[in-house]
Amino acid sequence: MFAPFLLVPGRRVAGVLLLCTGAQAQAGGFIEDSSAKLEARTIYFNRDFRDGHSSSGQGASKREEAAQGFILNVQSGYTDGPVRFGVDALGMIGFKLDSSPGDSNSGLLPSSGHDPRGSADRYAKLGLAAKLKVSDTVLKVGSMMPDVALLKYNDGRLLPTLFHGAWLTSEQVHDLRFTLARLNAYTARDSTDRQDIRVHCKNKRYACAIEADHFDLAGIDYRFNDRISAQYQVARLEDIYRQHFLGLVAAQPLAVGQLSADLRLIKSDDIGNARAGQIEHRAFSGMLAYGLGGHKLSAGWQRMYGQSAMPYLDGSNPYLVNYAQVNDFAAAQERSWQLRYDYDFKALGVPGLTFFTRYINGDHIKVPGSVEQGKEWERDTELRYQVQSGTFKNVSVRLRNSTYRSNYEQWARDMDETRVIVSYNVSLF
Repeated sequence: MFAPFLLVPGRRVAGVLLLCTGAQAQAGGFIEDSSAKLEARTIYFNRDFRDGHSSSGQGASKREEAAQGFILNVQSGYTDGPVRFGVDALGMIGFKLDSSPGDSNSGLLPSSGHDPRGSADRYAKLGLAAKLKVSDTVLKVGSMMPDVALLKYNDGRLLPTLFHGAWLTSEQVHDLRFTLARLNAYTARDSTDRQDIRVHCKNKRYACAIEADHFDLAGIDYRFNDRISAQYQVARLEDIYRQHFLGLVAAQPLAVGQLSADLRLIKSDDIGNARAGQIEHRAFSGMLAYGLGGHKLSAGWQRMYGQSAMPYLDGSNPYLVNYAQVNDFAAAQERSWQLRYDYDFKALGVPGLTFFTRYINGDHIKVPGSVEQGKEWERDTELRYQVQSGTFKNVSVRLRNSTYRSNYEQWARDMDETRVIVSYNVSLF
């Protein structure tokens, strides 16, 4: 599937080789351009279910665990030559600090092999990727953490999700980036095992554990100028769904402050055998923001159309402006709005300290098995500080708090949540 980008017939070969030779002169060696970064991450997670019992009958009233994780990201440079080669490696390991069988399954740690109610003492995963570069086109084959509109890897717990397959990115044209990918497996955030790629079944919106052979994606990003950029992507999960994305991001400096806009449109339909069920969905979401000094005030609107909820891959985050700490506000026919306030204390002479709070309210939800419309809301607050200098430079501490409520607890449980995240990033070479 990548042949059109790697094989150029006839006289064009000479031109491609000349371009590659020029690029080679500026490229460092395999070792010289290598880098390694290590992140140490400590997380305390507490989710208190306000209904006091599990909707699945398990009786759990909360999830509470603490864990320590380490993430090593090693990226090589490229060998010399018209076609250059390299390799990347991702090594991750997590350790249990505190957990009990009654409060486990928070997503920080995998289940214990001998007790499904308990958490494993430790777990690890390794991802390797070979990479090939011709001029400004790069092909990676192996493990990766994709971060594009229709596939954003999940990093909401101790260790991030890994996806496995092939990913090609080309930036041969100035201000234009082309992406082409095929992925066939993933390793969940709290797992060590590769699994076949599948659709996420939050609140049992779709049939769970329905696997697909592969997920294909193609996209174009274009930057018109320093203030306006646009994206188009199309993705296909075999025999489950096809999805289109169109996005526009713009920023406009004003005489006082700056105005910005982020508009997103997603269209999803079932394809082939529709193995996860009927999918007919449209999502529009947009965010307008105004910034002045350390202040930033944002307002978001999100609307779901069609008879089903928005589909997305298990292990990924949906690219919606109202996707928040607990909920995605992407249920069938849901409409939601958001108000958000950010403040950077650098404006008061305290660099590294930031704060935000937001409130999201959703209604008009089509609840399975009910004629009544569902409603839900979420309130999030985060205070973050990163040490700027001295012995503990680059150590960051985040305190995150969330409250979620709905009127359809058989599908979405009320909860209060607190997370404390301490991380340290260091460049090894």
